[in-house]
Amino acid sequence: MRTLTLIRHAKSSWKNPDLEDFNRPLNKRGKRDLPAMAERLKAANLTPDKCLSSGATRAYLTAKATSKQLTNRPLIEVVPELYDSCMETLLDTLQRHSDKDRHIMLFGHNPGLQRLGEYLSAERLNNLPTCGVMHIQLGITCWSELTESCGTLLWFDYPKLHQ
Repeated sequence: MRTLTLIRHAKSSWKNPDLEDFNRPLNKRGKRDLPAMAERLKAANLTPDKCLSSGATRAYLTAKATSKQLTNRPLIEVVPELYDSCMETLLDTLQRHSDKDRHIMLFGHNPGLQRLGEYLSAERLNNLPTCGVMHIQLGITCWSELTESCGTLLWFDYPKLHQ
């Protein structure tokens, strides 16, 4: 069995219109929501073998804060293809991943991230909000077997669910 935790980056700032999208930092709400979500992931006893993150500032900062909070402090690997990618690119990245990692936590962007979670779990969401989490148990033995509806959504969480 494999496990995949998809996490959309925390809320980012649009304060500086001259800043490229890739470099946008977290805004005040993102910085507020992120510690609470990371704490919920820790409380759920998640211990991913590796974190894969988009290189965008907002995604990497989300991955860094989350990894730091988790008991096993998993290594973060920045994967350039994860920035603003479609579901097919995300799927391909995971299908080529090493089988030594049984649980991957992937930090990225919508709409690709949400579409991947829906594709793998056959669940339909209205939206995967910023800092939202889809935790999916996969009925596969190796990452190359990832295919449509091969997983079960164990839980779905996001900051406003607790406000």
